[in-house]
Amino acid sequence: MVVTEDLISAVVIEVKKRLQQQNGVGSRVIPIELSARHAHISEKDYFQLFKEPPKNVRELSQPGQYLLDKRLRLIGPKGVIDNVAILGPFRKESQVEISLTDARSLGIKAPVRHSGDVQGTPGGIISSSEGIISMDRGVIVAGRHIHMDPSDALRLGVSDMDLVCVQTNSHRPLIFRDVLIRVHKDFRLAFHIDLDEGNACGCSTSTTCTIIKDTAEVRCACG
Repeated sequence: MVVTEDLISAVVIEVKKRLQQQNGVGSRVIPIELSARHAHISEKDYFQLFKEPPKNVRELSQPGQYLLDKRLRLIGPKGVIDNVAILGPFRKESQVEISLTDARSLGIKAPVRHSGDVQGTPGGIISSSEGIISMDRGVIVAGRHIHMDPSDALRLGVSDMDLVCVQTNSHRPLIFRDVLIRVHKDFRLAFHIDLDEGNACGCSTSTTCTIIKDTAEVRCACG
């Protein structure tokens, strides 16, 4: 048999295809993770609330993110929420992420914002058994988003800061629009929604979702 360039190219393509199938490359399925209420704290605020340095309880799904051993109380004009988790590492500015249900029970008109976008947001009071802080701003309802690394973005045909529509593969399937794509080399693929959104679509620990790619389908489903 004569080995030609065309034959070599065909073999290479077939090998790549089989490797991709083995590694799951080409799949459009994205795992869903529910994000419960939590706080990101600045180092200054942390040591106003606690005397001891923080301890890492466990790593979270996103590399470099972890759960701390301390909990907060969040106080609003109408209510109080205890046992609010604190996530590390420290941030430049403290921020608390809650659901719309939480916001109503607290009496805080928290807007839907993406993490870090706290300009013009309401504040609240956060406390521990050792201290108390009045936040001028930083209480938000986190906007839904998908974390992914550059290879995921290339495979799924999206770019950092794109807004897409996502359909859940659940027993109460929903289509979420205005889902922000966040791309970074250290991110792990996951669609993050809060508990309100997770309950609405009947989400479980094994629920997945899919980005809707077809333009006509998006207009029909999300328009």
